Amino acid sequence: MACSKYEYVKQYELDDRLLPGCWIVVRLDGKGFTKCAGAAAAEVSLPFVRACRFCDMHKFEKPNDERALRLMDEAAMAVMQEYQDIRLAFGESDEYSFVFAKDCQLYGRRASKLVSLVTSCFTGTYVRRWVEHFPDTPLAATPMFDARAVLYPSDQTLRDYLSWRQADTHVNNLYNTCFWALVKSGKTTTEAHAQLRGTLSDYKNELLFSEFGLNYSTLPERFRKGSVVVRQRVTHVKTTADGRTKEKERLEPCVLHCDIIRDAFWKERPHLLA
Repeated sequence: MACSKYEYVKQYELDDRLLPGCWIVVRLDGKGFTKCAGAAAAEVSLPFVRACRFCDMHKFEKPNDERALRLMDEAAMAVMQEYQDIRLAFGESDEYSFVFAKDCQLYGRRASKLVSLVTSCFTGTYVRRWVEHFPDTPLAATPMFDARAVLYPSDQTLRDYLSWRQADTHVNNLYNTCFWALVKSGKTTTEAHAQLRGTLSDYKNELLFSEFGLNYSTLPERFRKGSVVVRQRVTHVKTTADGRTKEKERLEPCVLHCDIIRDAFWKERPHLLA
């Protein structure tokens, strides 16, 4: 670019390089996907209740819509396919967290670059793949996601972050499962909130079992534990021109629904924190 008298404006661009030697987490959240309804709006201590604008508009099933969750997973896998510096990702509901390696030098560790490119890749894939997951529901609004980059200085703080998100998945899902069971049984949203306000997990589990015959532990792990995306070896079989088959292995993003709070997950995959 040729020098000119206008070049001085470059000095207004701030240096947003992220600190070296820290894990980078880019966390996405759906904008306008969800909101608190009824009494929950005034109860900030209550788990986030999924009474949704975008979700209602597209008739998402409550408390969980597996089609929507699979679409989120697919968008996350596309991001990991595009950016090899991402070690793993964790998703629940309308959010996803992408973990970049501590020694990542992608785009000079510039926060604006990492956040904007991850967000655009995720959103673009979400829109492009929508029809595959909702073939009978045209996209009636523009899905949008906001994101931020957060640094975690040690392996333990990173694990604590991911544990927090998975614990949040369980707390929210247990509450929402109870809430929507009560609403579908005839209670108003205000009545359902009032019945659940201040209750512990033991009460909620007993409520589901005694009133609705539902054992919470039998619900799909996707709902209770969220989605973890890691790279695993996948075997592809290809047929050659002469009719023979040839196997080829390669690392590809895969979705798991498992416990990432306990040590077993990390011991089985030491490379994630290496």
